[in-house]
Amino acid sequence: MIRLENILTPGRSLVNVPGGSKKGALEQIARLIGREVPDLDWQVVFDSLIAREKLGSTGFGNGIAIPHCRLKGCHSPISALLHLKAPVDFDAIDGAPVDLLFVLLVPEAATDAHLELLRQIASMLDRKEVRDRLRSADSNEALYQVVLDEQNGH
Repeated sequence: MIRLENILTPGRSLVNVPGGSKKGALEQIARLIGREVPDLDWQVVFDSLIAREKLGSTGFGNGIAIPHCRLKGCHSPISALLHLKAPVDFDAIDGAPVDLLFVLLVPEAATDAHLELLRQIASMLDRKEVRDRLRSADSNEALYQVVLDEQNGH
């Protein structure tokens, strides 16, 4: 089974990210992934995330969004986690602005394992204490550590 800590890296866990807007936040994500994963073109990542949002917002309440998409040229799941400096409107179901973004990119031939990852992320972020710990993390390492602790049952 794929675990979140194997697809997220400290380098893709960022705090104090300037968001500005939903589009701006998605562009930050795409550029970050483009830097961290040289095989992927940030513009392709950005276009794919935007296309997915057009099908329906990935904001699912409590200030959280899980932008995700299938991606051409992506060979294994890639994740990123961003805490925005200021929340942005994300057309979330509860109308609340979003400040925590947990991103999941999966290969085009996505499988049940990828759906399972999405479920893992959602159920982790469903817990208020996890959201509070993510929001109070004051460095990229601390943000990553929260996910690590959760995965290891601390």
